[in-house]
Amino acid sequence: MDRKDTMHRVVIVGAGFGGLAAAKQLRRTPVDIRIVDRRNFHLFQPLLYQVATAALNPSDIAYPIRSIFRKQSNVTQVLMGDVASVDPERRIVRLADNVESRTVESSTVESRTVESRTVESRTVESRTVDVGSSLEYDSLIIATGATHSYLGHDEWELHAPGLKTVEDALEIRGRVLSAFEEAEARPERASSLLTFVVVGAGPTGVELAGALVEIAVHALAHEFDRIEPASARVVLIEGAPHVLPAYPEKLSESARRQLEGLGVDVRTGSLVSQIDEQGVTLDSGERIEAATVLWGAGVTASPLAKALGAPLDRAGRVVVAPDLSLPDHPNVFVVGDLASIPGVPGVAPAAMQQGRHAARQIGRDIAGLPRTDFVYRDKGSLATIGRARAVADIGSARFSGLPAWLAWMAIHIFFLIGFRNRLLVLFSWAWSYVTFHRGARIITNRGPGPDVD
Repeated sequence: MDRKDTMHRVVIVGAGFGGLAAAKQLRRTPVDIRIVDRRNFHLFQPLLYQVATAALNPSDIAYPIRSIFRKQSNVTQVLMGDVASVDPERRIVRLADNVESRTVESSTVESRTVESRTVESRTVESRTVDVGSSLEYDSLIIATGATHSYLGHDEWELHAPGLKTVEDALEIRGRVLSAFEEAEARPERASSLLTFVVVGAGPTGVELAGALVEIAVHALAHEFDRIEPASARVVLIEGAPHVLPAYPEKLSESARRQLEGLGVDVRTGSLVSQIDEQGVTLDSGERIEAATVLWGAGVTASPLAKALGAPLDRAGRVVVAPDLSLPDHPNVFVVGDLASIPGVPGVAPAAMQQGRHAARQIGRDIAGLPRTDFVYRDKGSLATIGRARAVADIGSARFSGLPAWLAWMAIHIFFLIGFRNRLLVLFSWAWSYVTFHRGARIITNRGPGPDVD
């Protein structure tokens, strides 16, 4: 019998931060890993807002999944597609009918000793997975993340795109840049066209608001004849009393001062009651006319959560046991934004810790050792507001301004995957800092702009 057929089979659904961390943690464990993701690349979401605001290109913050694991011999297959359902009783993952198979390339046959075990690196033959096929597993890790939540008003999505995918970022970029182009063509509408509303003052909302001001004041300065880009108005709306409500109050207040110093109109303690193509209405009755509204106010777990048949919390996240497994199915782990874990924020470092913990439990199962409970270790939080403006909460240190901005840049460069990506992002940031220019201002998908030759 082929050794591969007798190995413990691990299926990982989702190649975000949690899924990647789990697969890498298993690199020295005698398992057969298969990864399923609807994309063929890993996306570094913390920098997605910079794609949306023309500072970076999508390829700068994305890296092919197969390239990530080309030297990890126990990752035997990467599948691009959606998961239709999971059958925990039969231990089967059913794939949707749009799945394409791309088996990762590995090196030629060689053996090496790692931690007293002989690990064989082998060439895996390419195989095509039939549409609607299934994957059997011994252990399953689900890390499909979250999507936008419009708080019961799904109709708002048409007028206020969120920011979770590359497509979202490119749509937002198109809307923002097209607003300036249309204002140049129709200066009588410049007031509403150059008003940008960001709903939600978490890290994404704060970063978007600051970047929008920098586009208007610096990147587009002196490039239009009939409008003044610096006259653009950016309104940031937050229902909580403070921006960055999950951060310490001192840093939240610092962030607000920095935002207002940039010229952002910050509205805390305000809720949106209506969004349409002309703008937003607040719960106070105030109307803000704006051609561009961006959403960063809420997320909900991915639809796969319901397919598991496990208990869910109010946000649609899966309630997990202390070891991150399903209470009734201990061989199924849920990590990242999909998992409901009290006191654990929905951020990349938490997802990575959860992914590694789930992988360790699989290793302990194989070794016949008892499992351990997940313990989240808060390594701090950072949020950037603009050029030399940021806030940081790292351990016992809380600081803001230029030092926080430099720390934010260093940490994000460190966690980017791929030397090329790190180099390109670092160069783009350096160029932008020196020149105030944003090099990714090409409109490839038309936003709300006019048909003007």
